[in-house]
Amino acid sequence: MTGPVPELAERATACAEFLRDCDRVLLASHIDADGLTSAAIAATALERAGIPFEVVFENQLDEDAIAEIAATDYDTVLFTDFGSGQLDIIGDHEDAGAFTPVIADHHQPADRDTQYHLNPLLFGIDGAAELSGAGASYVLARALAEAADHDVAADGGQTATTARADNRDLAGLAVVGAVGDMQASGGELHGANEGIVAEGVEADVLETGTDLALYGKQTRPLPKLLEYATDVRIPGISGDQSGALRFLDGLDLDLKADGEWRRWAELTPAEKQTVASALVKRAVSRGVPASKIDRLVGTSYVLSEEPVGTELRDASEFSTLLNATARYERADVGLGVCLGDRDEALERARTLLRNHRRNLSEGIELVTEEGVTHEDHLQWFHAGDRIRETIVGIVAGMAMGNAGVSRSKPIVAFAEKTADEGDDADADAVKVSARGTHSLVREGLDLSVVVGEAARDVGGDGGGHDVAAGATVPAGREAEFVDRADEIVGEQLG
Repeated sequence: MTGPVPELAERATACAEFLRDCDRVLLASHIDADGLTSAAIAATALERAGIPFEVVFENQLDEDAIAEIAATDYDTVLFTDFGSGQLDIIGDHEDAGAFTPVIADHHQPADRDTQYHLNPLLFGIDGAAELSGAGASYVLARALAEAADHDVAADGGQTATTARADNRDLAGLAVVGAVGDMQASGGELHGANEGIVAEGVEADVLETGTDLALYGKQTRPLPKLLEYATDVRIPGISGDQSGALRFLDGLDLDLKADGEWRRWAELTPAEKQTVASALVKRAVSRGVPASKIDRLVGTSYVLSEEPVGTELRDASEFSTLLNATARYERADVGLGVCLGDRDEALERARTLLRNHRRNLSEGIELVTEEGVTHEDHLQWFHAGDRIRETIVGIVAGMAMGNAGVSRSKPIVAFAEKTADEGDDADADAVKVSARGTHSLVREGLDLSVVVGEAARDVGGDGGGHDVAAGATVPAGREAEFVDRADEIVGEQLG
């Protein structure tokens, strides 16, 4: 097998062949969009390979969560979108004979390894920018299909070559995971992700093209699309409802249908070109820097089998829908949507999404009104219990660029951890989420190192990626964490 990422082919094959010989598997995955798509890809591949499995989700794969997994009667555990960073703990349970781990992840590995460890970082591929957890799961899924084909051929049968049979139809989910993991730097996916995109296009489950790089092209009416476009702020349009309406009314286009504003996805190519050109002209006339204007256009990733005008057709909107499920303790709903439930699960996900958007809006308003504290090299705020720990990082990232919140410094957010029912162990812990920008990463920022080292220095632990990371630290030691993190960021950015 060569597969979409040749560098991982040999290891993926070894993992797949081991899984093929297992009687059953416990599939454990993270809860964000990348984790949910990772789980869905792996679950589909296991089902198609005829391997019985059960799925569990964890917000944080800590010692207690791993101990609970070890206490099950599963001999094999497949970890997706986490596991690498916890290999020291997982390895202790493996050595004790609790289970054999198979890991498909893209996070920085702990200083230990295991035989069935599929991680791009082990093969010179950037796991923060070039391959997500869903991408690693997709590589494994392709290898599982290959292993199944070999079994059929060995029995004298004929192997199938359809996209479903070789799992290429799962490429769309892998792209959703990568986009949800903020890997579309500069408006498009890079590196190993490109091989997955190519397979998705070949399998007719994915379409790509140059398009307006604004969130909500499938579902938001045009005025809302422009009003809420905050990544590139255009004076007189962004954040200005009446301004957005005046802009659209000034175009020589019929942008309404039956009295209602149309959506971007419903426009003809010529109409899109007219609107986009007018936006660029407005941005230039209002003094928006050329480097920011360039960000108005990027590569679109469309799931071609999903209906036009739905959240599921656009990779970015799909990933947001998924984030609105597991972050509110409904990972089962997100998984159901990924696995094709377009009835009960999708409706429940949409309800959760409306709630999610409201919470994000209120969180951003809170941060903007109360402001952030600026250190020499970073900025931070403490939300206490006013923003859920599962979304405080998203709020922090979205607040960057608002009044008083800089995009030239990484932002650190604190929130009280939510104790599990009947367990007050988390009452003395605080969740830390950190967000940066890809331009800061290009200057040398690595939040995984910043958060990990600062957390461990105050008795906590953490990690993640260069552009986004998280940790848990003891309550009362936030100031120490900020001091140490600010010092490390200063060293990285010179």
